[in-house]
Formats: sequence, C-alpha cells, structure tokens
Amino acid sequence: MSGHNKWSKIQHKKGAADAARGAKFTKVIREIMVAAKNGGGEPDHNPRLRTALLAAKDVNMPKDNIERAIKKGTGELEGVEYVELTYEGYGPGGVAIVLDCLTDNKNRTIAEVRHAFSKSSGKMAEAGSVAYQFKSKGVIEYDKEAISEEELMDKALEAGAEDLIDDGDSWTVITEPSEYLNVRTALENDGFTPKQGEVTKLPDNKITVEGDTAEQVVKLLSKLEELDDVQKLYSNVDFSEETLTQLAEK
Repeated sequence: MSGHNKWSKIQHKKGAADAARGAKFTKVIREIMVAAKNGGGEPDHNPRLRTALLAAKDVNMPKDNIERAIKKGTGELEGVEYVELTYEGYGPGGVAIVLDCLTDNKNRTIAEVRHAFSKSSGKMAEAGSVAYQFKSKGVIEYDKEAISEEELMDKALEAGAEDLIDDGDSWTVITEPSEYLNVRTALENDGFTPKQGEVTKLPDNKITVEGDTAEQVVKLLSKLEELDDVQKLYSNVDFSEETLTQLAEK
C-alpha cells in the first residue's frame, strides 16, 4: 500500500518497518523482471521498467541485484515466469480491498488470498465490483522538514502534477500515472529528493473504522500483505488519530 497511507504508520509504530522493507525489496525485484519481460530491458524505451528502477532506488537496491532481475526478465538468465493477477474483496466494516499479485502458481495464490479473507472476517468479490472505487495515480512523498509547501506546490504544478496534499509528516504530490516519471524527474532536477514514490491506486472515498472493527481490518490487511504473491494492496480504510494510536500500541 502507498507509503502516505495511515496503514504504513501503524506498521512503522509496531516495529514492522524492517520486515516491510525486506518484503518490498522482493516485490521490486519481481516488478523489474516482469517489466523487462513485457517491455524489454532498456529503461529509455520501457516506462514501466523506469518506474520499477525508481522503486529500486527508493529501497537502496544494489546495482547487481537490479541487473540480474533485468536479465532474468529478458531471458538472458534463467528466472521464474510470473503471471499478473488482480483480486478484489471487502473487509470488516465494508472496507474495500484490491490486490495486485505476481505469481508462478495461480492455484496457490487464489487459495492463500481466499484463506486470508475468510479467516479475518472478509470476503472476496467478483472482478470489477470493487476496483471501480479506485483510480490509478502517481504519488511522490517529500519530507516536510526539507521543503516548504509553497515551494513544492509551485514546482510540482509547473512540472505537471495534479495536487499536493498534507500527509502528516510528509507532503505528497499527486500525478496522473502517465505523468509520474516526468514530474518526479523534474522535481529531482530542481533539487527535491523524494522519500519514496510509486504508481498506485487511490480510493474515491474512504471509510473510517474504529474499535473492534479497526482491529479486524488491521488483522486482515496484515495477513494479505504477508502473502508472498501479493505485490500491492490498495484499500479505502481510514483511521482516526485516536484509533491510529491505539492500534500502534497493541
């Protein structure tokens, strides 16, 4: 899930940041392989690969790992063949969830996803019945202490961004997916180094959950994110600051 989401703050406060980073490392390698397979190993001619390489930069991935992943994707080295799948469902309180998966075994993946939903008070849904509630966007996070809102807003809009939002300890620049690379590159050329960025799916509307329902949602999201084949998780869940604090302390 996007770094600007409150869910990431719960993970951080619960001491899961290192584990999440390790999982992200693996997911980025898979994305590089698939991007290279589908569009070739030359980043200048493959926007998806360029985006994946930026994700690799965000997690400080060594150059050797990147080169091997590209070669596995293009077939220069032997590698696993991954298939892209999307699953949709609902969690407690009607929270909408969409999963993008990369897998070498469809049967295993659907079984694991279904089990996670059923064991955590959730349910899977028909294709298209949940995904329509989300829109693809580019998001780029910047440290509030490193840049003023006015300065970043002016440069971001000039570069082609849609909006700038306050995400607590970060400024988050929102772009159309097609403009993500251009905006991020333009801002870096202006001296603005991002904390992280990605092309993700943002919900049209959010659902606030509290109490036991919030705990159940966290349990479900945790189980889904722990699945090896889940590449990205999107949800419209929101937590009040009070609930956020309570969840982080448990």
